[in-house]
Formats: sequence, C-alpha cells, structure tokens
Amino acid sequence: MKRFILIPLAIVALAIPAAVLAGSGQTGFNGVVNTIESRYHVHATRIPFMGLISLVSNKATHGGVGSLHVAEFDSFTEQVDGNELNRMVEEKLGQGWERMIRETSKKSHEQTLIFIRPDGDKMGMFIVDLDGNEMDVVQLSVDPKHLDDDIGHYSHHHQQDEDQ
Repeated sequence: MKRFILIPLAIVALAIPAAVLAGSGQTGFNGVVNTIESRYHVHATRIPFMGLISLVSNKATHGGVGSLHVAEFDSFTEQVDGNELNRMVEEKLGQGWERMIRETSKKSHEQTLIFIRPDGDKMGMFIVDLDGNEMDVVQLSVDPKHLDDDIGHYSHHHQQDEDQ
C-alpha cells in the first residue's frame, strides 16, 4: 500500500521542478521581460488591453503596424551592463532576430537595443530602451511599404519653401 502512495508522490515531486524549468525556457517577448524581471529584481507593468490597441493600430495604419506588445519598468535602479543586457535579449529572443542598433552611454544609464527579423511580408521589430530609471520593452510588426508612405508626409521641402 505504501508503494502505491509513494509512486504518485515521486511523480509529482519530479514534475513540479520540470514544469518550473520548462517555464524558464520561455522565449520571445515574454521570455525577455521575465528574464529582465528576474535578473534586475523589477516588475514590469504590461499595458492593459494591448490586444485591442494592437488591433486598432493595425486598422488605423491600414496594416502598417500590428502585433504590439509593450512592457514598462518604472523603477529600474540597478546598474546595467550593456554586454549582459544584449546577451540576455539575444538569448531570449530566439532564432531569426538580428541586432540592428546597439547604443550604450558611458555611464550605462542609457541603453538602446533594436532587433529586426522578417515577419512574412512585414518586418518584426524588438526594442529595449533604458533611460535612467525607466525601461521600455516593445515588440511590433511593421509593413515597410506603409512606413515609406507615412515618412514621406514628414519630409521637409526646403527648396519649395525658399522659392515662395
């Protein structure tokens, strides 16, 4: 009788650590956010209704921007090593992401990492931005064709202004 009780207890005792270890292997947006939370002992504020906001932004930009994920860290007090942050993000993002920009201030109070990857006919972007005590982590998908159209609205026409 004792054997039948011990076997299920042993299975449960082995399953719980396995589940915890499997959860820590999380990749992508949640993997990066959870790793930052764990490493720097901070808690991320995730923007409520982000799914709805993502849907609205996709409609408003005619498919130009979508798949938004945002997390904010408001009381980031630990010193951040730029190499360590870059390594953590690269490891947790997973395959296919390529770092496009890495900017680190001399005193490490400001860090910016921007990664990109193909996302079908769109481009995935992953941004980590530390500015003083605030860190933002953003993932989105953008349509490069729509970006060209939108950026064109903000270009300056100096020659035209001078002729008038």
